[in-house]
Amino acid sequence: MNAGGAATPGAPAAPAADTFELLPRDLAPYRAGNTGIPYVHRFDSGRPGPHVLVNALTHGNEFCGMVAATHLLDTGVRPKIGTLTVSFANVEAYESFDAARPLDSRQLVHNLNRIWSEAWLDGPEHSPELRRARELRPVVAAADHVLDLHSTSTDVPPFWVYPQFERNAAAALAVGLPRIHLTMPLGLGTGTPLILHGLHGQAGHHGVGLVAECGGHFRRASGEVARRVTMRFLAHFGLVEAEQGGAAEGDAEPPCRYELVHTRVVKTDSFRFARPLVGFETFARGELIATDGDEEIRAPCDDCTVMMPTRRPIVGREGVYLTRPMPPTPPQRPVPAVPPRS
Repeated sequence: MNAGGAATPGAPAAPAADTFELLPRDLAPYRAGNTGIPYVHRFDSGRPGPHVLVNALTHGNEFCGMVAATHLLDTGVRPKIGTLTVSFANVEAYESFDAARPLDSRQLVHNLNRIWSEAWLDGPEHSPELRRARELRPVVAAADHVLDLHSTSTDVPPFWVYPQFERNAAAALAVGLPRIHLTMPLGLGTGTPLILHGLHGQAGHHGVGLVAECGGHFRRASGEVARRVTMRFLAHFGLVEAEQGGAAEGDAEPPCRYELVHTRVVKTDSFRFARPLVGFETFARGELIATDGDEEIRAPCDDCTVMMPTRRPIVGREGVYLTRPMPPTPPQRPVPAVPPRS
């Protein structure tokens, strides 16, 4: 891999401006749900099986999850075994969307995907995101398996993100789409994401927790990817028939896996990348990636691949993920598609 080259063939260039192919729709019809928690819907098959949570809108401007969740509800998808829960998380941020400032509705105060620790949930602070996380806490805790649907601020190929547990890798590889994987051996280092809440953050737990980054925020294709991934995820765990998952372009391609090495947080208002980045660019060991005030951020390893470079540096928020390539498939024991509940 040449320094500065693209880690993923065909990765698109950053658009000059956002293209709004996908915009919010009115979620008021979904508010009541059937659980006593706003925007949470649960369907129990009455038959033994896993409890799967499909979560949308952890970030308010990531509309692909809304597409997948409304598809499940609008088309009457019901589990043939186990239980299916569908939730819309940060609806308050979602409803604040303004196309003139499309990144602002990601969150109102806190990043809803970094506050799932006891310290935050049981702590003294208050915000719209903390209030919602406290409401959703029993919803997440009740699920065996969690699919959290996200999108990216730049138009890059879809990819999985998950804690580096064998059960997560096995499920992501079995679902197949997306074919790119980002594993987190030590978490993100900037807080606790939803998929690491409670038992899902423990090595001995049976439950799978995956984030699917489905493509650019406002691309119509990201909604279709989210829908496909959701149906395949449900099929893998036996809640729907496998053929409902459908075949996807790229299924025959081998997986491409990366390991998170470091999450760089913006420290100063003068954070700058050495050159424009979209994501999946690679750097040689020691090559300059960015500067943050007087600090130089250089590649910590050969073939260092950058993921999710920020479009708008904000002090205290994540600036870029630094990763390294991994073997395409991990060694693993056979894992049943529908593990028993604990």
